[in-house]
Amino acid sequence: MRIVIAGGGTGGHVIPAIAIAEELRDRHGAEVLFMGTARGIETRLVPAAGFPLELVKVGALNQVSWRTRAKTALALPLAILGATRILREFGAAVVIGVGGYASGPGMAAAILSARPTLAVEPNLVPGFANRLVARWTKNAAVHFEQTGKYFPRYQVTGVPVRSAFFGIAPRAEDAEPVLLAFGGSQGARAINTAMAGALPQLLAAMPDLRIIWQTGERGFDPAVAALSRLSENDAGRVEIARFLHDMPERFAAANLIVCRSGASTVAEIAAAGKAAIFIPLPTAADDHQTRNAEALVEAGAATLIVEKSLTPEVLATSIVSLLGDRRGLGQMANSARAMAHPNAAAEIAAMAVELIQPRLR
Repeated sequence: MRIVIAGGGTGGHVIPAIAIAEELRDRHGAEVLFMGTARGIETRLVPAAGFPLELVKVGALNQVSWRTRAKTALALPLAILGATRILREFGAAVVIGVGGYASGPGMAAAILSARPTLAVEPNLVPGFANRLVARWTKNAAVHFEQTGKYFPRYQVTGVPVRSAFFGIAPRAEDAEPVLLAFGGSQGARAINTAMAGALPQLLAAMPDLRIIWQTGERGFDPAVAALSRLSENDAGRVEIARFLHDMPERFAAANLIVCRSGASTVAEIAAAGKAAIFIPLPTAADDHQTRNAEALVEAGAATLIVEKSLTPEVLATSIVSLLGDRRGLGQMANSARAMAHPNAAAEIAAMAVELIQPRLR
């Protein structure tokens, strides 16, 4: 049983895909091959996870200039031919599209060669690649019920998340308030700027508050400068880091999280059962981060601040208001946990295997 997972680009695409691949390999004995591009993070993460990776050449079509779009469109037939060769030589029985640059050619090649396809869509509104092939997919694994309308057949599975997030216990209502702020592995300038300006107000309003702040590489020195303007006592209540390697432990320590709202982050928030203030990346493709955040806001699990309205004062006021209402914070956390999907990887793997069965028979 041989399965190709096509797509990548960001950790939000690749990390859940690796979880699915591990489930296929360990539980179903499948051979899994990844199809990606040279520009994506899959070139680093996939080999490190022990899976083979084949590359196709394809550019961007969504939210790019007309010149880039035209260049990509002209090169797309060659990308599909390259993907077809990879599927044929590997003997793929099914193709799983996880979104990103390589997903389009990989899924198109599978459809044209009559191979069954499974779309994995973590965002509320499908990404460009999945929208292009949606009508021809045999099945789709989605995170939100609302996403199902884009596909002829679907199943709500959620997004694969590391098991450590599901083991996080709720914090006691009388525990000291802890805020975790981060903008992804690279940091987020808007969040960093607002956090730096909000520190004096936050620390003055809540004398027992502790802050854990992941800045990314570029945001670290400005954060150090912001701490240098605080008193020694206040600065000692703020922990800054370029990158936090033990994120499940940091989630466990926090009462409230300030972050972006990419699909993987939203899934981790739900798995951990944490209240959140989402600040969506406004330039994300199809504004999918705002749609993801709105889904949790509607469920009572989070609040949302649009980046154009983000100021240190707005951020500080929101944080103080939420942390000051421990019962309300607990209700938000419970609402978030109710949206978690602990068996996502297993369910998606089973969906892929189900598509193979008719071919095996």
